[in-house]
Amino acid sequence: MCLKKCKDDEMLFETIQTFKIDLEQKNSSLKEKQHDISEVISEIQQKEMQKDEIIQKIEKLKEEQAKRKELIVSQNKANKDRLRNLQKARLVFQDHLGMEIRTILGKTQLVKGEKLQFVFRNINPSDQESAYVVTLGIKEDGAYQIVSSDPVLECLPALESRLQETNNLPAFLANVRKEFISQARS
Repeated sequence: MCLKKCKDDEMLFETIQTFKIDLEQKNSSLKEKQHDISEVISEIQQKEMQKDEIIQKIEKLKEEQAKRKELIVSQNKANKDRLRNLQKARLVFQDHLGMEIRTILGKTQLVKGEKLQFVFRNINPSDQESAYVVTLGIKEDGAYQIVSSDPVLECLPALESRLQETNNLPAFLANVRKEFISQARS
């Protein structure tokens, strides 16, 4: 009986030892899993922070984009208003002053680039539709350059130098018109 009791005790010790080993393994595994869970939670928190930062950046970009769009819309409206005013002014020049502005491209080596041609009408009382033309270009340094005049005005070099000094194109055009009128009437 003692021997049986001894064997039972040994088996019980072995079972307890096995349970202890299992418990240690499970505790070790549990600690690893807790550590892994902590790392995953930390990563999730970092990702949440990054997500919040990205959302803030997106909101900021949306606000900037809305401001830019608003600016573009207002600039577009202002440009349309300016264009409308310029078209009205062009009509005033064409209808009342008989002046037309044309853009021409020079094709020769001597006269390169874009030029503006000012066509004056209503100059000669006997022929209101006859055209008096002066063509201007802009030099590389930004100064105006008279390319041609039809009919030729003798005072054109003096008018050109005055234009260079003052850079006042409307005054220059008014003086050219006066010269064409005095030439037509003489």
